[in-house]
Amino acid sequence: MVPTAVKKITKRWLFNNLGVILVILIALEIAFSLGIRTFYYNSVRSTIMAQANVVKTLLTGYSEDSSSNFPAQVRSLVENFEKRDKMELMAVDPDGKVTFTSSGFEPNSDTYMPDFAKALQSNDGVGEYIGTVNGENVMAITVVSPVVDRSLAAMRFAVSLDRVDAQIVMLILVVTLVGMAIIFFVIFSSSYFINSIVNPVGEVGKTARKIAQGDFNARLQKKNDDEIGELCDIINYMAEELSTNEKMKNDFISSVSHELRTPLTAIKGWGETLDDPSTPPDAEMVHKGMKVILGETERLSQMVEELLDFSRLQSGRMQLNKTKMDVIAELSDAVLMFEERAKHEGKRLVYDEPDTIAPFFGDRNRLRQVFINVIDNALKYSDRGDTVTIQGAVTEEYICINVADTGCGIKAEDLPKVKDKFFKANSTRRGSGIGLAVADEIVSMHGGALEITSKENVGTRVTILLPLMKG
Repeated sequence: MVPTAVKKITKRWLFNNLGVILVILIALEIAFSLGIRTFYYNSVRSTIMAQANVVKTLLTGYSEDSSSNFPAQVRSLVENFEKRDKMELMAVDPDGKVTFTSSGFEPNSDTYMPDFAKALQSNDGVGEYIGTVNGENVMAITVVSPVVDRSLAAMRFAVSLDRVDAQIVMLILVVTLVGMAIIFFVIFSSSYFINSIVNPVGEVGKTARKIAQGDFNARLQKKNDDEIGELCDIINYMAEELSTNEKMKNDFISSVSHELRTPLTAIKGWGETLDDPSTPPDAEMVHKGMKVILGETERLSQMVEELLDFSRLQSGRMQLNKTKMDVIAELSDAVLMFEERAKHEGKRLVYDEPDTIAPFFGDRNRLRQVFINVIDNALKYSDRGDTVTIQGAVTEEYICINVADTGCGIKAEDLPKVKDKFFKANSTRRGSGIGLAVADEIVSMHGGALEITSKENVGTRVTILLPLMKG
């Protein structure tokens, strides 16, 4: 089934393009018909007037010859008219009756001659009539005689227009056939062009519906390197991105579910152990159990906070509460929070604290969240015996913070995607995959940049650049 939008494209072309072409061709044919009719009729009129001038000259000559019989010469002129095979010449008396004719038949006293009356009334002595006489289309021109005589008032020329009209009809028919050929050619040539648009658009619509229904494996075949081909590339790219995002979302849900299950299991297990009446816990067990419960609860709280931050980020509701602060002081507090954890996990945490103040106008809590997230990732992706080095420096324009580790590193193909939401470069390590995306957004909102360099099995370096406050 062709989509409605595709049908509208075809209708629009039919009504607009083809309609305009039809109107133009019809207008041209009408103009040609009128023009060719005018041309042929003017040619006939010119021929008649040329003969009329010849006849007027002869009549003038007859009248000046006193030895000649003027009526007899007029009769001879009419009956022996040399163009009688093309036109009929008639002599008309003052009463409007035909006295002589070149047709060889007896003059008809009832001949309809409106051109004779026009000639008598006109200033130039010429009257014309084009119409039907005895079922035949004729052009009749009456010219008042230059010689005044009781037997002659005017000379009338009549030409049948049937052959002229047949010629005109033939030419109009030829032009009509040419116009029809043009229409056929336009339809034939345009049908390929229309199909090259309509059919691909239909395929785009079908594929887009499949993608909208969740079939992210649907793809379009690019046939031409044009706008439609570019649209196919865009749709395919969109499907690829949606497929990737869908996979990342599913991985995220799976990861978050696993991350939530682990602390909940620990909390539930220790809660049941401490609540078991058959084995009353001693003080050391209670202390150990409460420590685990509090630690896992804090872990759950951090995960929930990450999810809330991500939700705010997605909806554009994340706001910054900026105040004047010392970035180095906040970094030092964040490092202090991880010293005991690093010792407990057998990892070396090295902090090179600069002896300077880094004034900055920003959100203290959000920037501390960034530092905590980056240091936590460095420890998370390091193994026992590895080293995490934290350095802070103040240049003329930037506050530069580096967090480097000697952990597992990131694969080269995964490095460009580590700041994407839901993405986890290493699924064997705990985490939701959204912390780094949130951190990157917070740094960007402060006008800074978060850069990551890494080499697999060598380590990772995260560089945070924040613009130094002036004045």
